Amino acid sequence: MKPGPGGVSIPAVQSPEVDERPEVRELFSNLKSALPALAKLLDEHTGHWGYEDPVYRFYHQSFKVYDLQEATTNIVAALQRLAPDRRLNAWLLRIVEEGTGETFELEHNQRWIEVTRPILEAFFHTRYFLEMAVRYGRELEAPPRLLRDPDGIRCARRGIRRSQACQLTTISSYVMINDDRHDI
Repeated sequence: MKPGPGGVSIPAVQSPEVDERPEVRELFSNLKSALPALAKLLDEHTGHWGYEDPVYRFYHQSFKVYDLQEATTNIVAALQRLAPDRRLNAWLLRIVEEGTGETFELEHNQRWIEVTRPILEAFFHTRYFLEMAVRYGRELEAPPRLLRDPDGIRCARRGIRRSQACQLTTISSYVMINDDRHDI
């Protein structure tokens, strides 16, 4: 095993199934190092007070739905720390931009869905990526390559569900490693 930049040792596996690119290994090492903090953050935004109640507030036109903006920005910051020298995905950043920075005004009650739905949308997207980072950070031992295997044959041989590899690939290529390639 060789230590990754995040301080966590990642097995040096010589396999065409493992992504050995330095930026991906660094992301994966940082992910492994950050797992306790990421899991804690996910736990804060799961369950009644961190998830159910804020969503409930939307349907009852409570200004407390605006509190989700802080959760969203905290999640984005945690994801960004996994690859601090890379820009997050432009679509995600656009969703976050449109769903944060809003201050409650009485006039918003007249346009409730228009004003507050982007807040929930940004929270849902960022929470999704946080959940995937925690899940696959726990399950995977090395960063897999994107599998261009429609039948899932290579995944089955490796004992990895196709969704695991695709989810981690989604985290790395579409959220963290924001190049225009889709074959990371």
